[in-house]
Amino acid sequence: MFYPIAQLQNKIIVVDHEPYLVTKFNFAKQARGTGSAKCTLKNLKTSANIQKTFQGNEKAEAADIKFVRCQYLYKEGSKLNFMNNETYEQFEIDEEMIGDLTYFLIEGTDTDVQFFEEQPISVQFPPKMKLKVIETDPGVRGDTASGGSKPAKMETGLTIQVPFFVKEGDMLLINTETFEYCERVQ
Repeated sequence: MFYPIAQLQNKIIVVDHEPYLVTKFNFAKQARGTGSAKCTLKNLKTSANIQKTFQGNEKAEAADIKFVRCQYLYKEGSKLNFMNNETYEQFEIDEEMIGDLTYFLIEGTDTDVQFFEEQPISVQFPPKMKLKVIETDPGVRGDTASGGSKPAKMETGLTIQVPFFVKEGDMLLINTETFEYCERVQ
């Protein structure tokens, strides 16, 4: 499948055998000439941005991207092992691909893994995830009125700032984009 250059806004395309998301798009058409599209493209494998201009009747190839529901199994060195929930096939993803989001991986948790040409390129996390507090200072009676915070270590090793009333064993919703406390849950 190919996209005409006038329809590239927010599309995922292939450039030099790599998947790119069109993040910025400016289409211009001259009076008698054909149009051109100046685009900013984000590489879905490396997150690097590039500038590319498409001319005239040029078309861009649509990337074969799909999301597959997978279960996180375990970590071995710098490799994260997952299992496809449909085929039960196991595969590895390098820890660097996910970065700090590895703090949200708990063995047995289901996530959506993004594939390009049958190769995993990223892991999608929900906006908020539930983690258990394993270590924090006890709250002192009367501290809640000041609205301050204290550090708390979560079951995955992530340390965040939480309100004084949070105690060890509490389950918290954590924002996966900002790494901030959202609320205490049961």
